[in-house]
Amino acid sequence: MTETSFALTEDLGIAAVAGACALLLISLALLVLELRRNETRNRWVFVTGVLSTLALGLALFRPVVVTAKTNKLGPRIVLLVDQSRRLDLPADNTTRSELAENAVQVLRSHYADARLSVLGFGEGEPRALNKQGSRRTSSSDLVSAVEHLAQAPGERPQALVVVSDGRLTRPDEAPSAESLKQAFAGLDVPIHTVSLVENAPRDASIRSVRAAGAAVAHQKLAITVEVGCSPDLDCKRVPIRIRELLLGERPLELASGAANAESGRGEVEMEITLDRAGSRVIEVSIDTPDGDTIADNNVRYLTFSVAKERIRLLHLAGRPTYDVRALRLWLKSDESVDVVAFFILRGETDDPGAGERDLALIRFPVDELFTEHLPSFDAVILQDIDAVRYKLSRYLVGLESYVKKGGGLIMVGGPSSFAGGNYAGTPLDSILPVEQPRRGKPTDPTAFVPSFTEAGRAAPVTAKLRSLLGGQLPEMFGANMLGAARPGAIALLEHPTLSVGAQAMPVLALGEAGDGRSIALGVDSTHRLAFGELASQASGRAYGALWDGLLGWLMRDPRYEAARVELVGECIAGEPVTLRVHRLPGMIGDITLTLESLGATKRPPIARAIKDTRSSSAEVTLDKLEAGGYAARVVVGAAPATRHDFGCERGGEAWSDSRPDNARLAAIAEATNGTSVNLDQVKFLPLPEVTEVTAERHASPLLPAWVWALLSTGLLGVHWITRRQSGLT
Repeated sequence: MTETSFALTEDLGIAAVAGACALLLISLALLVLELRRNETRNRWVFVTGVLSTLALGLALFRPVVVTAKTNKLGPRIVLLVDQSRRLDLPADNTTRSELAENAVQVLRSHYADARLSVLGFGEGEPRALNKQGSRRTSSSDLVSAVEHLAQAPGERPQALVVVSDGRLTRPDEAPSAESLKQAFAGLDVPIHTVSLVENAPRDASIRSVRAAGAAVAHQKLAITVEVGCSPDLDCKRVPIRIRELLLGERPLELASGAANAESGRGEVEMEITLDRAGSRVIEVSIDTPDGDTIADNNVRYLTFSVAKERIRLLHLAGRPTYDVRALRLWLKSDESVDVVAFFILRGETDDPGAGERDLALIRFPVDELFTEHLPSFDAVILQDIDAVRYKLSRYLVGLESYVKKGGGLIMVGGPSSFAGGNYAGTPLDSILPVEQPRRGKPTDPTAFVPSFTEAGRAAPVTAKLRSLLGGQLPEMFGANMLGAARPGAIALLEHPTLSVGAQAMPVLALGEAGDGRSIALGVDSTHRLAFGELASQASGRAYGALWDGLLGWLMRDPRYEAARVELVGECIAGEPVTLRVHRLPGMIGDITLTLESLGATKRPPIARAIKDTRSSSAEVTLDKLEAGGYAARVVVGAAPATRHDFGCERGGEAWSDSRPDNARLAAIAEATNGTSVNLDQVKFLPLPEVTEVTAERHASPLLPAWVWALLSTGLLGVHWITRRQSGLT
C-alpha cells in the first residue's frame, strides 16, 4: 500500500522547529501590537506581515513530499495450550484434550488476521505444538511459561490466550490479584483465558499421599492420605487400604482406614512399617461409592527409598566351632548390627536323660522365633544346624515365605548344613542359590584353597577382600557338596578340584528368591581369614571384609551393588519409560536389564541388552507399561544383579484432582486486563490493533531551497515598503 503525505525537512531537530515556530509567532504578535498602538488600520501591512512571516517559516522548514509503502501486519498473539496429562480426563463423551484441540481451531478462525503462535505449556519452556500435540507433562506451570516468553528475543506478543481447565500448578489456587500481577509482570500484556470445562465430573479420588519424614526399615512411618469427593457422591466413609507390592507374592497388607469426605475432602493418617531396605513400591487405594466416573485415580503407586538404620540378624548355630565363634564375635563387634544368637551347646547324647527342652543351656524358643518374631529380622543365618534334629523342618515353609517377601538368608557350611543338615528337597532348598545333591556324601573333608570365579573377580561384594589379599585365599578344611548354581544366581568362589558336570563346584554363591536374597557359603573355615599366616598380611581384616560384603549385598547396600538404577522422570501407564543405569567404577561388560511386574500375577518379563561401550551410564527406553509395580534387574558383565523397584501410575499426580478451576482463570484475566470466556464465548475475545510496518519511504522537496529563500526575501521587501507607505518605521 502506497501513501503520500507532507512533512517538514528532516535535517532540523524538534527543538529547532519548536524554537523557530515560537519566534515566528512572537513576530506576528508584535506586529499586531504595533498596529494597535499606532492606530494604523492598513490591512496590507498586516497581510504582507503575515505572508512574509509564513514565507520565512517555509524557507526555514522547507516542506517535503513523503511517499511511503506500508504493510499492515496483524497483531502478534501467543496461544498457550495446557499440555498436562489432566487434559486426558473424560469430559462429556469426549476428553478435555479434544476440547482443547477444538478450541485451538476456533481461536485460529477468530484471530485469522493476527500472527498467531500456538504453543503448549506444562513444565519449563513452552513448546510448539505439532499435529500430534506435545508429550504430556505432570504439571501446568503457567508462570514459568510466561517468564520464558518474557525472556525470549524478538518481538513480544501483544496478548496471550490461555486454553486450560484452570487446575494449574502455578499460579497457586485462589491467588490474590497482587500476586498475579507480580507473577506476570515480566511480559506485561493482557492474558485472555478460555476455560474448557464448566462442571466437575462425579469423581472420588486420592488427592495426595504424604509421608512424615523418611522411611526407615522396622520403624513406623506416618502416611497421610487425602481423599477428594464430588458433592453428589456419598463419601461419608471412604475405605482406604495401603499395601506393599512384592515380587512373585501377594501384596502385603500394611494398614487400612477410612476417610470422611462428605464436605468435599477428607484425610486420614495411618502408620505403616516397611521391614526391608531399598526401593519399595506402596499401593494406596480407595473403595469409591457408586457413581464414580473416573476409576484410574482411585489407586496410587508410590516408590519409597527405605533406609536401614541398623541390621537385625537371627543367628542359629547347631554346635560350637571356631567358625561359629568367629562369626558371633564379629557380629557383636559391629555396632550397626543387632544380633539375636542361639547356639546349641549340648546334644541328646551329652546327657542320656535330656529331653527336647534341654538341648541348650537356655530354652531354644524355636516356635516364637519362626512364628512371631521372624518378620522383625532383616536376615537369618543358619550355621551348621540340622533341620530335623533341632526341629526346624516344620518352620522351613515359613522361612521360605519370609525370604520371598523380602528377607535375607545365609546358610553357612559345616557337617550339619545343606544336604548334611537335611535341607535337600525341603521348601528352603528352592530359595538357595545352589542346588543340593540328594545322594552321595554331603561333605568332602579334603583341604583346599578356593578360587575366585570371573564374577568373584568383578563383584563389589568381594572387592575389599581382594584388595587386602591380592586375590589369594587361605586353605579351607573341607567343603559341603553343592550342586550347580540356579538360574540367575552368581557363584563368586569355586572349588579347584570338585566339579558339577562341566563346571567347577560353587563354594560361595549369591541369588535372589522372590523379593529377598540368599547366600550359600559351603565352608566352615572362613575364620582362617582372621587367623593364620595369610590373614596376618591383612592384619586379620580380611574376615570382616568378607562378611561386610556379604551382609551389605544381602541388605542391598549400594556400595556392594554393581550398578545403580534410576527412573528418568515419571512412569506413566501408556507412555514410554526410561531407566538410567550407572555402573560402578571397574564394572565392565554388557548390560542386561530385565523388567518384571510385582505381584503374584506375573506378566511376561521384558529384557533389554546394551553392548559394553565403557560409558559410566546408559539409558534404556521401554515400551508402554501398564499401571502397577515393577522390578528392574540389571546385570553388568558377570557381576551379581542389581534391583530397583518403581511404580507406574495411570495419570499420576495430574489425575489426582479432576475438578476444573475456572475461578483461577478469571482471576488471571482480571489481574492482567484480559478477558475470561468459556469455550462457546471465544468470539467475545478482543482483537489487538493492527501494526503498520513501513517497507519503503522517499522524501522529495516541495520546492528547491533557493525558491523558498527568494520567496521569503521578496515578501519581506514588500512588507517593508508597505510599512513605509503607512508611516511605520
